[in-house]
Amino acid sequence: MTNILLEVCVDDAAGLRAAVYGGADRIELCSALSVGGLTPSPGLMALAGKLDIPVYAMIRPRPGDFVFDADDMDVMRVEINAVRSAGLAGVVLGASSPDGSLDTEALRVLVDHAWGLGLTLHRAFDLVPDFADAVEIAVDLGFERILTSGGAKSAPDGVDALAAIVADARGRISILPGSGVTLKTVDALLSRLSVTEVHSSCSKEKPAHDARLVSLGFVSPGARQTDEQVVRALKARLTAAP
Repeated sequence: MTNILLEVCVDDAAGLRAAVYGGADRIELCSALSVGGLTPSPGLMALAGKLDIPVYAMIRPRPGDFVFDADDMDVMRVEINAVRSAGLAGVVLGASSPDGSLDTEALRVLVDHAWGLGLTLHRAFDLVPDFADAVEIAVDLGFERILTSGGAKSAPDGVDALAAIVADARGRISILPGSGVTLKTVDALLSRLSVTEVHSSCSKEKPAHDARLVSLGFVSPGARQTDEQVVRALKARLTAAP
């Protein structure tokens, strides 16, 4: 049996607890998963720094695109400093040029600043015009893995592209399928992909308990929350994968 690692993305303390108790192998720590994940707060980083499993923090200073100006870069360097101070294992980052290709110059600056921390290239990768070229850039920059859905809205939709990306990687860098990875979809993904880890929110819908919070815009009526039992079930499925 191959023990495929499970990375769970969380954006609050309750989700962090659910992921750990459910048996996640690694945490991607964020804020605002509803917009794809932003940099977590220093307080959440400090809480995660007490855990016994690796935690990688998202470095994304704002929602929107991944084309970062000088001010964004300054913010991201400070955020990387906060990750290091919290004792976390690594960072999840990416940067794009206006045409969607990876911004190699910006990425090199960020990677150099994150020296000594683990490195995941996030789904800015899914915007690139040429996956094979982007894989080579990620390898050259020293990333450990690429989080990707194969350029599709979800990994199951992008499975053909993911298979080609895995082939391009040739074992030099881990390809981490993410987006839409659930108990219902994971078996079909693993039947096509030779990967050693997957990424999932392991979440369930959590209806708002107070309509006033929804009406005032404080919460979304369709909010989701990491669920311990979902984490445990997906981890068990991965452990049993042939």
